[in-house]
Amino acid sequence: MSFTPALDFAFEIRAEVSETLHIGNGDGEVTEFTPITGGAVDGPRLRGKVLPGGGDWSSTRGEVCELEARYLLRAEDGAVIDIVNRGYYRPKADTPDQFDGEVQVSEAGHYYRTSPVFRTDAPAHRWLAETVFVGLARPDGDDAVIIRMYALK
Repeated sequence: MSFTPALDFAFEIRAEVSETLHIGNGDGEVTEFTPITGGAVDGPRLRGKVLPGGGDWSSTRGEVCELEARYLLRAEDGAVIDIVNRGYYRPKADTPDQFDGEVQVSEAGHYYRTSPVFRTDAPAHRWLAETVFVGLARPDGDDAVIIRMYALK
């Protein structure tokens, strides 16, 4: 008997960012930091905003960029939620635009995936800290990244 895990759309994060800061080069690696300045969270399971003050550290080796973002969300009910979102970005010529219904979830020619972990003690949002997620990311112009979050059933 075969089993294929399913993903369930939970919410989308639009993280607004400012100019990327170069940190350094070393042994074929470029390290940078991109400040997160705000944004919004919207979806069937969570609504709120992205709080300013976090950021995304990236290390690029060749064409592969390893990402680690850490920032805070504030749910509509006021609860604060910590997110650590690790992932990879790389050009991939054979990757098409991908859609979830009518909504574009990834951009052609790019592999941009994340694996977020959430922390909170707010009872209404504890499910976030007890669920495995997959994020499909795409840029939104030069000043934002959109990450569509799917819960693994």
